[in-house]
Amino acid sequence: MKIRTVLLLAALLYLAACDPSAYYKPSSDPLQSWNDGGVKSAIIEYVMAVTDPQSEDFIPQSDRIAVFDNDGTLVAEKPVLQVEFAVFTARKMIAEDPRTALEQPFRAIAGNDMEYLSSLSLRESFAFSCMPMNGLTPEAYAAKVNEFLDYGVYPGLSCPISATRYKPQLELIEYLHRNGFTVYICTGSTADFVMALSERLFGIDPSHVIGSRNRNRFVDSVGVAAVYLSDEMEMLNNKALKPLNIHYAVGRRPVLACGNEGGAGDVDMLRYSQGSSYRSLQLIVNHDDARREFEYSEDPDVSLDMARRYGWQIISIKEDWKTVFAD
Repeated sequence: MKIRTVLLLAALLYLAACDPSAYYKPSSDPLQSWNDGGVKSAIIEYVMAVTDPQSEDFIPQSDRIAVFDNDGTLVAEKPVLQVEFAVFTARKMIAEDPRTALEQPFRAIAGNDMEYLSSLSLRESFAFSCMPMNGLTPEAYAAKVNEFLDYGVYPGLSCPISATRYKPQLELIEYLHRNGFTVYICTGSTADFVMALSERLFGIDPSHVIGSRNRNRFVDSVGVAAVYLSDEMEMLNNKALKPLNIHYAVGRRPVLACGNEGGAGDVDMLRYSQGSSYRSLQLIVNHDDARREFEYSEDPDVSLDMARRYGWQIISIKEDWKTVFAD
């Protein structure tokens, strides 16, 4: 009898070792920072349906593609992180050589004249935000971005940069990863900037970042071949260009897309997702919590109007998120 018991226990342990699901017990609530309600329920019901092989909504793992905007969707955007990184870099340059402050836009930064920065044209603003990368290799630039993540302080919230990530979205990304989704970031910020921080801040591989592109160059000199970054814009990944660039980078239409209100930059990406032959889910973050984050909207409110028209899930930061920021 004892031998049979030992053999039975050994067999059970062997099966558990071969099949992680035999002992893995997922959290009863995968979205703990979300308040119970319609949006949270819709997300969980959707993921359960499309990952259940017995469901008519089942989606093969290879087609479970999710795309998220970055600024205002995964992290605070008042100001946009890449612009704040440029300000952080400019202040370091001024401290090292005060003569730098004699010229714009450094003079405006030295005098805390943020109105000057807001008056820049699109190309001037793009060049300024990309100023820290100009002439660097991606590796050298990534080191500077990580220094910013280590020591930068986000204005308005007076907290470390990593603390401006939205905790509910980190939980959602983890939930999707656990359920066989491949998650991409599709952003208007430059791909080089977001690739430098995507893994550290969001657990998303840099190869899964789709962003604006610069006129970078490849140089093979003195036996050292490298890519060098530029502050000159080649393509701004926004609005109707987001679906096109998702198509080129992924080769599959996303079944889940999440963006945010503010500039109507994500509505085309959500509409593209909604055209999937599979059951799809669209989410849009509404910045309506002035106490815990920021409150702002569009005029006219294209994003929320389209969300209501097409049945997208509107995430109210005020009502749907129990906790806003990570850390």
